[in-house]
Amino acid sequence: MIFNMEQVMNGSGPHVHPQGLSIGDFTYELPEDRIARHPLEERDASRLLVYRNGRVGDHLFRGIADLLPPDALLILNDTRVVNARLHFRRATGAVLEFMVADPEGGRPMEQALMDEGTSRWWCMVGNAKRWKGEEVVAAQASSSGSGGNDFGLSARRVEQRDGMHLIEFRWNGGPFIDALQRMGSVPLPPYMRREAMPDDAARYNTVFAANDGSIAAPTASLHFSEAVLARCAAKGIHSVSTTLHVGAGTFLPVKSARMEGHVMHREQIRVPLDTLVELRRHLRRGSLVPVGTTALRTIESVYWHGVAVMQGRAGAHMNVGQWEPYGHRAGTLPLAEDALGAVIEGLEETGSPLVGTTSLLIAPGYEFHMADALVTNFHQPDSTLLLLVAAFLGPSWRTVYDHALREGYRFLSYGDGSLLFGPVIETPDMSLS
Repeated sequence: MIFNMEQVMNGSGPHVHPQGLSIGDFTYELPEDRIARHPLEERDASRLLVYRNGRVGDHLFRGIADLLPPDALLILNDTRVVNARLHFRRATGAVLEFMVADPEGGRPMEQALMDEGTSRWWCMVGNAKRWKGEEVVAAQASSSGSGGNDFGLSARRVEQRDGMHLIEFRWNGGPFIDALQRMGSVPLPPYMRREAMPDDAARYNTVFAANDGSIAAPTASLHFSEAVLARCAAKGIHSVSTTLHVGAGTFLPVKSARMEGHVMHREQIRVPLDTLVELRRHLRRGSLVPVGTTALRTIESVYWHGVAVMQGRAGAHMNVGQWEPYGHRAGTLPLAEDALGAVIEGLEETGSPLVGTTSLLIAPGYEFHMADALVTNFHQPDSTLLLLVAAFLGPSWRTVYDHALREGYRFLSYGDGSLLFGPVIETPDMSLS
């Protein structure tokens, strides 16, 4: 299929399918010295680029309350990063590095982390070419862990598929999360090129982290301090919590020439009923501002689950596929308020949260339903996160990134932030100087 690239990159035309996109059209040159490898001393001291109505301005993050619409509702991802990086030693002395990613069978993350004595997880394994899958014993934790292997933690491979390894862990008892926190280390992204340090356990988590399960931080939220949240609340800017446990896919670059060859990993989601109700209320009279790409993907996934509910094809749990939004005919989709109402109606009797998974890919050609603005960091070249920003801003994403590079912004997880308003959003006339 041949795509009109100008139409796709502008996001014009409803539901243009992004399978034919080339990742090479969504890249930029990122110098090594622009990658932030350590956090600033104060969370909210980072810089904040603001893009609105075709204009770019430079601010500090601690002033974000004055830059948000007064009717804004912040959507936060309250996942907590666990010490998911483990090291095991073979009988030969060779060391294997495991990244614990997903519980076997798609079990809820919170449930699997409470397993006692034995648990099976899909993992990424480094230096595994000569490993036959035999039992290996955990090596002493790195500096961000807290001690030796008194858990008796061991591992063996059960299965190998699509570059992932199904590992059976065994230990002396107690919940698996305790073994991870004692024996593992914070899974800093590879581009930081350093070992995790003790302060990363706090700084690579948000101040509102509540639910264990991620192997990467929702990094846009790292800038929020208690003081910033208090200033937002004082201005009537409130927040709601969702949970998306960031999975292995966040570390996987797009390697295929066209997006049709890239597979998005599923990530677990949990959205409380009161959050859904508040989202619907703000759809009627306010601005929805997800903090981070994970929060944005969460609320957009909720919309598509609502569509499936209205069309009678939704299961008991949410399960949004990678290509779910694409290929719909113009004028056939429900309003966001109606889709959200269908989700709420199905949960009201029990008061249960919405739970499930998403592998939603947001790329140019996507039509947004649940977001008016976005708080996010600056993302890697050739990544699905950059595709999301390009979908949100259209070709102006290059204006934003060129400005950030020219003006000395720090990039990636511990880098600076941005507040991006969509190209058609009406906002107060506030100075960007």
